[in-house]
Amino acid sequence: MDADAIRRSLRRMAHEVIERNHGVDQLVVVGVVSHGDVLAQRLAAMLEELEGQGVPAGRIDASSHRDDLHLRAASVHPQGSMLPDIDEQTVVLVDDVLHHGRTVRAAIDALLEFGRPRAIQLAVLVDRGHRELPIRPDFVGKNVPSRESEIVAVRLVEADGVDSAVILEA
Repeated sequence: MDADAIRRSLRRMAHEVIERNHGVDQLVVVGVVSHGDVLAQRLAAMLEELEGQGVPAGRIDASSHRDDLHLRAASVHPQGSMLPDIDEQTVVLVDDVLHHGRTVRAAIDALLEFGRPRAIQLAVLVDRGHRELPIRPDFVGKNVPSRESEIVAVRLVEADGVDSAVILEA
């Protein structure tokens, strides 16, 4: 995906979010650190542009809720979570790549420490399959069939200087 493909995917997802939720009332967009939070900001801006109403956006750091902490070193630079009020709101949880589903599970656990949303919907830029948990996205930018040994790398201007999503050999 190049910058235009990413922008088109996010715009389509914004339309789908509006349609499914009958507008943006009581909607909050929360991105999973580190690229999901950038995508969440972009999605919130598109929702505001389309609906003429601001949509609160935030970020969630799920690193301390992962189930593989015993297998990997802790993050040296945790990003921290910054959330608007999520109680009784519909939260659109945004991530860049959905793979096994473990990061999303951790993000949901972290999110629930901040309140009790009415509903949580999942939006991902890239769904590459290979799920290990029963997690299914509600909004998908692009389905990318991949081998387990491949890496799907999403790069965004705000974090990496360029917008792209590519498959790399591991």
